[in-house]
Amino acid sequence: MNVADISWVRYMTSARLPTPWGVFQIHGFEDIREEKEHLALSIGPLDQVEAPLVRIHSECLTGDALFSLRCDCGSQIKAAMQTIAEEGCGLVIYMRQEGRGIGLINKIKAYELQDQGSDTVEANRQLGFEDDERDYGPCGVILRHLGVERLRLMTNNPAKLAAVKRLGIEVVQRLPLHTGLNPHNEKYLLTKASKLGHLFS
Repeated sequence: MNVADISWVRYMTSARLPTPWGVFQIHGFEDIREEKEHLALSIGPLDQVEAPLVRIHSECLTGDALFSLRCDCGSQIKAAMQTIAEEGCGLVIYMRQEGRGIGLINKIKAYELQDQGSDTVEANRQLGFEDDERDYGPCGVILRHLGVERLRLMTNNPAKLAAVKRLGIEVVQRLPLHTGLNPHNEKYLLTKASKLGHLFS
């Protein structure tokens, strides 16, 4: 595909991405408005499936790449990629919005406050941020570029579900993604449930 402009998110390039679970296609998008680069990992013929399985995952360097046990992010993206590969068709959108949108250094500052007793929401507020600063606007452009208008969304977060629906994308089913509970993130997960409304069994 040629580089093409779509609204304020621009498709840049695609390539093969072999993983332990299967061979995905990795697609790069540039967010001109926010000066960020987002990724999508697809497998199978998305345009031939009525409602492909989709995971929208916000970047978490500490959890995804450095194996931190303070969150459940690393285990979630692995589980999502494995599930999508086993199904044979689906998509992971990887949003570059670290720390629920506050950035990497501020996330480490929030960690420091959590070490002193604050929970993750309290730490964000003490740093002057909203509970969740993420923007899912680029997802609508990415999904439509890849031919997805209807989907099954893998998430525990009802706010993410509502955000996708506001983009005009039909969510025909929400699938929970319960994984990664450990002694280091128990308070974090309880806070997500009690203060951010995440749905856990």
